[in-house]
Amino acid sequence: MHGFYSGVCAVISCAPKLDCRVCPSSGEPLTLYRSDMSPLIHHHQLIEESLGMSDKSHVFDVTDADFETAVLKKSLETPVLVDFWAPWCAPCRSLIPILEKLVAEYRGGFELAKINVDQEQQVAAALQVRSVPMVYLVKDGQLVDGFPGAKPESQVREFLTKHGILPARSAAFGEDTPAIPLDPEAEVARLRQALAAEPENNDLKLDLALALLKTNVADEAAGLIDALPAKLATDDRMLRAKAWLRFIEVLNGVPSLDVLQAACAADASDFDQRHLLGVHLLLDGQCEVALEHFLEMLRQNRDFKDGLPRKALIDAFYLIEDKELVGRYRRKMSALLF
Repeated sequence: MHGFYSGVCAVISCAPKLDCRVCPSSGEPLTLYRSDMSPLIHHHQLIEESLGMSDKSHVFDVTDADFETAVLKKSLETPVLVDFWAPWCAPCRSLIPILEKLVAEYRGGFELAKINVDQEQQVAAALQVRSVPMVYLVKDGQLVDGFPGAKPESQVREFLTKHGILPARSAAFGEDTPAIPLDPEAEVARLRQALAAEPENNDLKLDLALALLKTNVADEAAGLIDALPAKLATDDRMLRAKAWLRFIEVLNGVPSLDVLQAACAADASDFDQRHLLGVHLLLDGQCEVALEHFLEMLRQNRDFKDGLPRKALIDAFYLIEDKELVGRYRRKMSALLF
């Protein structure tokens, strides 16, 4: 069980501070584990029956024993929504059908892991789950956000969108054809105009910061990011912008691309130079070559500078828009880490 504890500890280290000691619906204190289960078995059956009404290809039960593999490892490839529930929990019965409907609609945009807290108590205790339902989002092997209680479908959608998880596009409506992106300069101009009309719109500020980064205007982008409220800290766009700014900061005052390539050719074990080369290549648009450098660092020394190879890969995944490429290298990273 060593892997279980090390994996859960890694998740706990960045768990959001959520108060889930009371029932979100009634406000009454909740006891997580119940022994009086016999009158409530029918509730369990109702939940299981509701699952049969939707696509379960991206839904699975998780145990204490397989949490590390089923959730942490899987989250390196696809975001995993972890639903802590119990057979006796009435709010769970209203939330589960919503989660089931969305996971079917999103068609692989995220996975839904279900943990019955009456049967699997180690993970629930480790994550300090004190009431159900409790939902956590795990991405890249880390717990990034969550919410307690049975939220309506609209709020669950907002939660997913905040983390860049969107519904699958429908081929029936011709939506598989990618939209033609605006020229970066035109996008900046459009967003400036929109922000002038709504100066307090933080979503527009965040979008403008990302557009500015695409046009290499990092200082203004950083100023916008720093002024945004803390509630946007886990927004997928914020994570992308901060990753971008970290890479830009890394390259301040470093040698040219040619010099870095020569240095790495002369000493392949110089991970500092290899990291700089990977960042340079990434921002130069040579994404796959950059990922190969980060992956090789992970392969040879995953603990270099407090896990820098893994951190570089995850930050790169936020920047790269080629989802097929990102998926392929997420799987390669997962194979090395687990």
